[in-house]
Amino acid sequence: MKIIYFAQEAWEEGYVKERLPNDGITVTVGSLQDHPDVADPQAEILSVFVNSRIGATELDRFPGLKLIATRSTGFDHIDLAEAKKRDIAVASVPSYGVNTVAEFAFALILALSRRVCEAHERVSEDGSFSQAGLEGFDLAGKTLGLVGCGNIGIHTARIAKGFGMNVFVFDVRRDEELARSTGFEYAELDDLLSRSDIISLHVPYNPHTHHLINMNNIASIKRGAYLINTARGAVVETDAIVKALEDGILAGAGLDVLEEEGEMGEEAKLLVGPHPSETELKTVLENHYLMKHPRVIITPHVAFDTREAIERILATTIENIAAWEKGAPQNMIS
Repeated sequence: MKIIYFAQEAWEEGYVKERLPNDGITVTVGSLQDHPDVADPQAEILSVFVNSRIGATELDRFPGLKLIATRSTGFDHIDLAEAKKRDIAVASVPSYGVNTVAEFAFALILALSRRVCEAHERVSEDGSFSQAGLEGFDLAGKTLGLVGCGNIGIHTARIAKGFGMNVFVFDVRRDEELARSTGFEYAELDDLLSRSDIISLHVPYNPHTHHLINMNNIASIKRGAYLINTARGAVVETDAIVKALEDGILAGAGLDVLEEEGEMGEEAKLLVGPHPSETELKTVLENHYLMKHPRVIITPHVAFDTREAIERILATTIENIAAWEKGAPQNMIS
């Protein structure tokens, strides 16, 4: 079959072609938006990462498409209704980075709790070894609130218990046996927010989780707490983070994702383009505020990004494509 593959890195081409030798694969490094000229009416399979947004305009470029194989667990970058209307199946990678993302969440927690970034900058930029103002805090005995307890959330809870932390979990589904064996307690969201020293988000993005943390409940957060987001940017209302930092509700935040993060590299286009969205402009400005805040660590959506995790993603994607070609589809979203 003819496959159009938008790669993150050039080395993926050899990896994929070696494992799907009977398919005609065209590899382009970058996203669909980076290469608006790439189109193929005969392509049957399209494989993308989360940085490729797929809607009607993009699907028009591939009118013969039968399958979208996204190399991600989340699929909010794909217009599923439009895909369904065109009878295009969608497959994802349901689990590839359980430990990977959980470990990164704790990297952010440790960097904030021990002021690692400030300490490094003091030595590297100022040549100073002064310890003034670099006092951190222990994780042992503190309370971690996990919003979402899927595979990544569970692994995060286990790491937290290894640090001697207390763990509360908010999740729409409860597994009391899992709570007992792992050593956490379930709580309602507002209760979790008010009792947690650190709040870490591990929910998928969908209409139910859009702005789950928002201007209405931000005041419920325990004063001096820290917020960690390795899920999706729009799970948190950006206004709420800014207000919480300004009012001293949050002492800091570790954010691997931001609302409108896709626009951050296209600011000029956003500012001069026709009819820019006031909401998008406001969010971009707020993101700049967060980027400059001394107690906010922002990373460019890399929680998933280890060699091992990437290879698991690619291996599952290849399995998804091969299974679909054999008429036995797996990991289907629609």
